[in-house]
Amino acid sequence: MRMTQGEKVFQTLLIIFISVLSIAMIYPFLHVLSISLSTAREALRPGVHFYPHEISWYAWKKVFSTETVWTAFGNTVFRTVIGTVLSLFFMSLGAYPLSRKYLPHRNFYTMVIIITMFFGGGLIPTYLLIKSLGLIDSRWALIIPGLISTYSMFILRNFYMGIPSELEDSAKMDGANDIRILTSIIIPLSKPVLATLALWSAVGHWNAWFDALIYIQDQSKLVLQIYLRRLVITSEGDPILPLRTPDMEPETVKAAVIMFTAMPILILYPFLQRYFVKGVMVGSLKG
Repeated sequence: MRMTQGEKVFQTLLIIFISVLSIAMIYPFLHVLSISLSTAREALRPGVHFYPHEISWYAWKKVFSTETVWTAFGNTVFRTVIGTVLSLFFMSLGAYPLSRKYLPHRNFYTMVIIITMFFGGGLIPTYLLIKSLGLIDSRWALIIPGLISTYSMFILRNFYMGIPSELEDSAKMDGANDIRILTSIIIPLSKPVLATLALWSAVGHWNAWFDALIYIQDQSKLVLQIYLRRLVITSEGDPILPLRTPDMEPETVKAAVIMFTAMPILILYPFLQRYFVKGVMVGSLKG
């Protein structure tokens, strides 16, 4: 099928726009990666950095040999993995009954849950609640308050509503209860949307820092984003940073920590990308 002149113009403009947008996103990544692999002299060179002209592994060796970085990394991995798994578990438990038309007062429960998308208690009441629960300085303070995303749960609910009810009816005729139906039929058919929501949750937990800033004082429970924030904003006296000399430059270490922080999500994304579009589209169509 041949394109019209207007379609050709639109395709050309779209390609140009996407290309410019891609360059705008990729360049900062390449710049930081180049700085992290550069010598001190190369890192201080003004101008564009697409690749290191003089390679040095000093910054990366410094990152990998620093115990504080690995402690923060472990705390972030714990938060991301446990938070994502529990979030999917509880959202599935909430979405499944809301997707069944025979649930008594389903519309009322749906309306009450939707209200939470628009109104919240605020920062101070939330802090007082976390404190009264004894979760201050606990890793669970970073997981439990955001355990369920209302938006994500309704995407999951809509996906469940699109699964033929005949599957559930036939399972009930064979003696299966709701838990068995959810775990053996509904969840296995929901891999695309669950993978999408898992990616959203994992990225959210990995990049989160504000709740850790409020609730965590114990340095052994420091998460990677807080460590990165302190390193970049208030870096004086941090043992990971070398003194500025002709052979060593603190900016290369900062760039290496930034890349170290971003790499896990960049590695995870391609494995879940094939589910992404399908999961969002299918889960958002049915009301």
